[in-house]
Amino acid sequence: MPFSKKVEQKTQKLVDSKHMLKSITFASFLESTIVPIPLEAVMAPLMQARRDSLWKIALMATIGCVIGACFGYALGYYLFDIAGQWIIDTFFNQQQFDNVKQHMQTQGFWFVMSLGVAPIPFQVAMLAAGAMQYSLALFLLATVIARSLRYVGLAAVVYYAGDKAEALIKHYRTKAIIAIMLVILLLWWLSNV
Repeated sequence: MPFSKKVEQKTQKLVDSKHMLKSITFASFLESTIVPIPLEAVMAPLMQARRDSLWKIALMATIGCVIGACFGYALGYYLFDIAGQWIIDTFFNQQQFDNVKQHMQTQGFWFVMSLGVAPIPFQVAMLAAGAMQYSLALFLLATVIARSLRYVGLAAVVYYAGDKAEALIKHYRTKAIIAIMLVILLLWWLSNV
């Protein structure tokens, strides 16, 4: 069975489930911790099907991601000395992790925010922030802002575009991410001027 058909079937089960909000929270937790596949593939059709819960879905996805971010931060903070090298070797490579560490040291908040918006795995930022004992408050603030931009932005597109939302998201996704990243870079630059 093609992947898109499986996603469609799973999404329909989720839409019909009375545990839909708990499921989206758990799925968001998994996406931010161990499953590096963007949740938007499931959220857009779910939001279209459950417009009555549109903003709750965005909120619960954000909450799930923040819980996952706390988990990843804690792993980096408490277990990096024990399991850090295994994590790097298993999921990343040393050069990627060293680059992330350097960005965390020099750009911290803005780096976490940009990784939280971009459709790239967030796990390495969580681990690096914890391992470097970066400010938990700033890490969580950047995570909440970035993931809220993603999920509330997705909800807004569905709210205003209705049934055309999925097509709009597919067509403008990359442009929207670039625009948001440019705004983040501009804000970062303004904060350093």
